[in-house]
Amino acid sequence: MEYQNKFKDNLKELRVEKKIGQVELAKAVGVSKGIISLWENGLREPNMYSLIKLAKYFNVTLDELVGFN
Repeated sequence: MEYQNKFKDNLKELRVEKKIGQVELAKAVGVSKGIISLWENGLREPNMYSLIKLAKYFNVTLDELVGFN
């Protein structure tokens, strides 16, 4: 799915822009560092609850996060 590639790229870009590691992001969202890595590599997709937490954490819309904009 095309949005998955945009999501994984957007997630990593947002994390790097905020200058935080995967561990810090994982703690903020309530998942493991391994899950963040899987998301950034496109090997897994977050559930809606995690998407909402990510969007709030980065102060972006869900559309921006998943690349629907």
